Amino acid sequence: MIKIGVIGCGYWGPNLIRNMLKVAGCQVVAVADKRPDRLEAVKCLNPGMKVTTSARELVESDHIDAIVIATPISTHFELAKACVTQGKHVLIEKPMTTTVADARELIHLAQEMGRVLMVDHTFIYSGAVRKLRDIIDSGELGEIYYYDSVRLNLGLFQPDVNVLWDLAPHDFSLLTYLLDKKPIHVSAQGSSPVRWNGWKQESIAYVTVELEGGVLAHFHLNWLSPVKLRRTLIGGSRRMVIYDHLDSDNQVKIFDKGVEILEDRERYKALVQYRTGDLLVPKVDQTEALETACRHFIHCIETGEKPITDGYAGLRVVELLETAERSIKKASSIKEAKEDLNEWKFQKLSA
Repeated sequence: MIKIGVIGCGYWGPNLIRNMLKVAGCQVVAVADKRPDRLEAVKCLNPGMKVTTSARELVESDHIDAIVIATPISTHFELAKACVTQGKHVLIEKPMTTTVADARELIHLAQEMGRVLMVDHTFIYSGAVRKLRDIIDSGELGEIYYYDSVRLNLGLFQPDVNVLWDLAPHDFSLLTYLLDKKPIHVSAQGSSPVRWNGWKQESIAYVTVELEGGVLAHFHLNWLSPVKLRRTLIGGSRRMVIYDHLDSDNQVKIFDKGVEILEDRERYKALVQYRTGDLLVPKVDQTEALETACRHFIHCIETGEKPITDGYAGLRVVELLETAERSIKKASSIKEAKEDLNEWKFQKLSA
């Protein structure tokens, strides 16, 4: 029986505890959080769990085999490093770390210690995304032309990260899982219309990723939308597919639509023909994605199998996040420099 400890009982921690309790072969024995009220709230999920305000107590315990980390992003690296150093397997919330260097160090340490390091990119384990992967791998879509993603909602504003680090890990993990293509260029822009008490994080971001082979991926991320959207559109030369996470009955839709170029030899020119065919809605597994992820984590511990979302999968996401963040800061600096120059010109003309 694999004994599990969970650090962090905020927004996502209770969901992880609830799903771990469904998995045979493991037992959630202890939970840690700095806030006693949160510990009291999760106690009802499993009255037999030990609760403590000390994360160190779980990390150093000889009776715990694996730790689930569901804490703020800034704490991920130090906690995960301590856990692996103590011989614990680790399931860590997304994103894995705040820097590429930290991600690489965790991967190296886990390999050195022979421990499982898995990142909770939950959507990868959903039936809809697994179906998408099968569709793409089968060649049904043909040559991939573009990847377009929209993730919007009103809130939740995070005190320590911007909208990029909060929402993009979901979409970047999907991109790297679904398309086996290397990113070659990343550009991004962000906006910070909401500010208070010195808080000035981007709440809107647009990210463009150019992949090898000329495939263009675009991401729209927004904390200020009046509607909630979780939608991905992938266009291919044969067919196109939409993944709508919020449409529980029709999460995956395959459109037999496209563009064909026909040669008119008599007129010596190309003709564009639009093809409109059937709409197919395949059946997808409705098992909760987080439950599947938790089962996979335990399975990997028991068998030594490499997780689907292992440390390297986490690293690829952090690389995209870090690069997009640099692009946003660079664009912001250029904008500020132009504004300063215009202000200087105005003052000079006024004088």
